[in-house]
Amino acid sequence: MTYTSILYSCVDGIARLTLHRPDKLNAFTVQMHGEVRDALARLGSDGARVLVLTGSGRGFCAGQDLGDRAVAPGGTPVDLGESIARDYAPLVRTLRNLRLPVLAAVNGVAAGAGANLALACDVVVAARSAVFVQGFNKLGLVPDCGGTWLLPRLVGNARALGVTLLGDKVSGEQAAAWGLIWQCVDDALLADTVDALAQRLAQGPTRGLARTKEAIYGGWQHSLSEQLDVERDFQQELGRSADYAEGVAAFRDKRSAQFTGR
Repeated sequence: MTYTSILYSCVDGIARLTLHRPDKLNAFTVQMHGEVRDALARLGSDGARVLVLTGSGRGFCAGQDLGDRAVAPGGTPVDLGESIARDYAPLVRTLRNLRLPVLAAVNGVAAGAGANLALACDVVVAARSAVFVQGFNKLGLVPDCGGTWLLPRLVGNARALGVTLLGDKVSGEQAAAWGLIWQCVDDALLADTVDALAQRLAQGPTRGLARTKEAIYGGWQHSLSEQLDVERDFQQELGRSADYAEGVAAFRDKRSAQFTGR
């Protein structure tokens, strides 16, 4: 597939997917969804060990492009449930289920589905000028792209209800203070900070990191006793991996481990 609304590359285990409609603040269209799906399907064959998701220009993603004719032909009302089922829900599920870390670099405004897309990533770093805006209340809608599930778990019901019912902006700095994201950095440091994190994750024990994601996310549905069993099973599996053997050897030799992701 030839990409026109995203940029994609994979070098040294670091896959980079950039939403690339800067004149529209990288708002989603049906075409963009298709290109993103294609790029994500390539990660395994491309040897990716970490995915970096970001946006071009002054925004991360403004959510759905309300002027996308492929979504609302002739300006007629669109079946929003169909759009969610076809595009947004599968995208969030795919990101969460990827067997590698997903790092979001929020370089500017992240609004609506764009905000929740960022929050669906595993590690989120935002520029100090970035803002997170739900904004669904201005359209008479509910937060989607996982927002009603993600927000209460990240910041609690009080803040989740405040930001969704009022639609107020949350700055990058405030998002970090709330625990909504991992880190907020000065704009000039965003690229270098994200690159350093991506390199660390790409050189890490990919299989173990994937199981860590699965355990953390799955823990919401388990009792403590059930989760202890999950940890037991994952440790039993990972204890037979090449990365575990390398990690132990590196510890004994007092050197940095050279993980292969196997």
